[in-house]
Amino acid sequence: MSTIEILFWFLSALALLGATMVLISKNPVHSILWLIIVFFAISGHYVLLNAQFLAIVNLIVYAGAIMVLFLFVVMLMNLNSDSEPKKNNRLKMAGVISGGCLMLIMIDVVRSASEMQKATAMLKEGNIGLIRTLGMALFKDYVVPFEISSVLFLSAMVGAVVIGKKD
Repeated sequence: MSTIEILFWFLSALALLGATMVLISKNPVHSILWLIIVFFAISGHYVLLNAQFLAIVNLIVYAGAIMVLFLFVVMLMNLNSDSEPKKNNRLKMAGVISGGCLMLIMIDVVRSASEMQKATAMLKEGNIGLIRTLGMALFKDYVVPFEISSVLFLSAMVGAVVIGKKD
């Protein structure tokens, strides 16, 4: 096995372990920390797929900003196990049925893995996903929409400051 395959299997195992621990952890803060590990593993998969921009954006936006927001919300809620409502049997049965459907879908995906390997082999050709290629396309072909969106974002930021400003 090559080092890329070893790294792929390591990142896959890490993502699955982290996702399982998100569900199993009783403490919500620990669940959020495990979810950050899952996002790091997914970013590693993006790097293996030659999509460095997606990996960086995933780390900055999801692991950075959104997880910090989740962490603050969970800490502000001050969750207690005493105040948790009891789950009824219908909700548990719906969870079992949903999990079974997801398992059937995953089995079908594994069975059709040979078709996905052909598609993955086609992705390795060219410079798809590189930051330089994305930047060239953005500033050559789409420069006008890019500038219009930057003006819209600037006006939204100014509007937010004006609305949030106290008299």
